[in-house]
Amino acid sequence: MKYFFKVFFTSLACFTIIIAGCIYLYSEKNVEATDIFRMITGKTEENPNDTPLQKAIVKKGRVNILLLGLEHERTDTIMVASYDTKTKEIDIISIPRDTYCERDGFVNSANNKINTVYTVKGIEGLEEVIKRLTGITIDKYATIDYDGVRAAVDAVDGVEVDVPFHMKYADPYSDPPLYIDIPKGKQTIYGDKAMEFLRFRKTNYKGYSGYAKGDLGRIETQQQFIKSAIKKALSFKLPKVISEVYPYIGTDLSLAECTSLGVSSIGMSTENISLHVLPGSTETRNGLSFYMPKSDEILSLIYEIYDIELD
Repeated sequence: MKYFFKVFFTSLACFTIIIAGCIYLYSEKNVEATDIFRMITGKTEENPNDTPLQKAIVKKGRVNILLLGLEHERTDTIMVASYDTKTKEIDIISIPRDTYCERDGFVNSANNKINTVYTVKGIEGLEEVIKRLTGITIDKYATIDYDGVRAAVDAVDGVEVDVPFHMKYADPYSDPPLYIDIPKGKQTIYGDKAMEFLRFRKTNYKGYSGYAKGDLGRIETQQQFIKSAIKKALSFKLPKVISEVYPYIGTDLSLAECTSLGVSSIGMSTENISLHVLPGSTETRNGLSFYMPKSDEILSLIYEIYDIELD
């Protein structure tokens, strides 16, 4: 039960602060999509030697942002958000924390899990691993810490969720002690309760259940939480959301880049957001559970997102 960062919070933080956050302050500026793409990526035109994916990114004006949730020095949530500056469409790819990745000196060890890369290699090392997995070059990153999750939920006055089953769990030895008791059904949850919802993995009570598909089932449920949270945030007065959550955000996006993204996203809604999970399957190696990427299916997903025809 040590993992408490899940899919929701980086999406809410990124798309209410980084993308939508500057609308209020800078809504009178006129920023062209091509200018936004050029400003953030430094790219101006297609290179004949680029891969089909690289060409598609330039053609569509896609900005790719790495979204991270940090549990101390490890990344417990890893997502890639690809924002089309022309159509205002967003694709979010969730990468399970147990995803297997090749690392020098390690074979089938805990250090082959992608959530350990950031600790040793930092942002740049993780970006390189993601590029090997997906072919996507990361332009910018954004992170949020534990307290930011609670602040984000409370800033939008709670988020409506449809709890798929009665979530019940107890860990008296946790610091502080953890007790989860969330009944099944639609309800609005707030800071601490939202954290319990996001932390829940499996039950230790007889007669209760957990996610049938493990982490994948949990991601599916929480991806619905993303849309509900973003929809709620976009309906609020954004300055309030920004002021509450911004202190917990870390990013290499400059103020000018945030401004440009914010202005470009005017009119964006949850209908513009598509959620995906990196294709793969669970496999046990050396007594450890890994999420093994399926390269062919990953390629198909990436080409579908960037509208590239497979040969």
